[in-house]
Amino acid sequence: MIDQQTIPATLSTSVSALVGRTVVDASGKVCGHVHEFAVDVAKDGSHVLGLILRQRRGDKTETMLPVEQILIPTTPGADLQAKSTPHPVKHLSTYLLLERDLLDQQIIDVDGHKVVRVNDVNLAWEPGPPDSDTAAGLRIVEVEVGNRGALRRLLKGLPVSAVDGVADKFKPRIIPWECVDLIERDPARRVRLKIGQDRLANLHPSDIADILEELAPAEREAVFASLDEETAAETLEEVDPKLQKALLQGLDSERAADILEEMDPGAAADVLNELSDEESEAILEEMEPEERQEVEDLLEFSANSAAGLMTTDYVSSHKDATVADAVEALREFEGDLDIITEVYLLGEDDKLEGVVMLPRLLLSTLDTKLATLADGHNRSCSLHASDKEVAELFDKYNLRSLPVVDAHGGIAGAIHAEQVIAQLREG
Repeated sequence: MIDQQTIPATLSTSVSALVGRTVVDASGKVCGHVHEFAVDVAKDGSHVLGLILRQRRGDKTETMLPVEQILIPTTPGADLQAKSTPHPVKHLSTYLLLERDLLDQQIIDVDGHKVVRVNDVNLAWEPGPPDSDTAAGLRIVEVEVGNRGALRRLLKGLPVSAVDGVADKFKPRIIPWECVDLIERDPARRVRLKIGQDRLANLHPSDIADILEELAPAEREAVFASLDEETAAETLEEVDPKLQKALLQGLDSERAADILEEMDPGAAADVLNELSDEESEAILEEMEPEERQEVEDLLEFSANSAAGLMTTDYVSSHKDATVADAVEALREFEGDLDIITEVYLLGEDDKLEGVVMLPRLLLSTLDTKLATLADGHNRSCSLHASDKEVAELFDKYNLRSLPVVDAHGGIAGAIHAEQVIAQLREG
């Protein structure tokens, strides 16, 4: 493969430089003009399979000239010479077309977690054997996302040397093709994501959320719909309420329910509060009974109360249990372990009897009674405490989580620090 840094000027080209270029046969007869660049993604997503030609502007009749049937041009801007007759082409919808599907479209640079718009695509002719003057391939090298590419497009049709002379005064902004994950349009002009799920899922949910916020609605829905349920749930918790609403409204009720079941119940209730009663009920009907009940219980409370902030995801053990029992409870916990910092000790009627911090568990033997490890200062709040009161408790006592108790002292849920931070950020 040709090293991009050492591509000779006679081999480097671009989509903007080739679009409209005249193609002639050995006798000089015009075969057509370059209209598109077909890429068979299923076979080779890094090379152009063939050039799509049209006889004249406005002509819808299209033929394809395979790249290996083209003589490598030795003069920038010169006519392209074909060694064979272009053949009729059908089913263009099966190909990625660079002009139609890439230029002016948005792409995700996974390495940089950015969304950018493509202004041009840089290509490189790959020569065949030493005794051949035809191309072995036309490689997609990189995409231009800066002013240099935009200027090339603006000046398209002028002599290539003159265009390059002006465009090259601008600092290039490029993304190597191997780093590009393309959002392409399918034959029905619907937008879908063409990216390995493992690559997208490896991004932090907050980075995916940033990407979603930069995308146009159609692309945004395509990216979100492509995520697995767990990643979608984590991402949904990172975006603002208006975008949460828009993303859920773009899904069917069953898919939305599957995602909400993966979310913290409190966060799921907050999301449903953004929807209409009809939309919310349709999603709840698709949820599993246990998850549905948890969310419905939380929907009864004001979002600005402790009950509205809390989640039912917490870890508890009986006050007479041992460290081994607490470890088993942690193993069986199905929520987000990253937010768990302590184990609540419960007595009769699930009344809060104490709190054990996780570091104390780790430093104790398995047969140690949890009651001997409990913090002597239990902090809790009522279901109806305001979000301001909750924030003040977190600040005053430097809390990582705060149990919420009902009128009888029974634990109803817990508020974790991340929920307080999110509430303060929204306020």
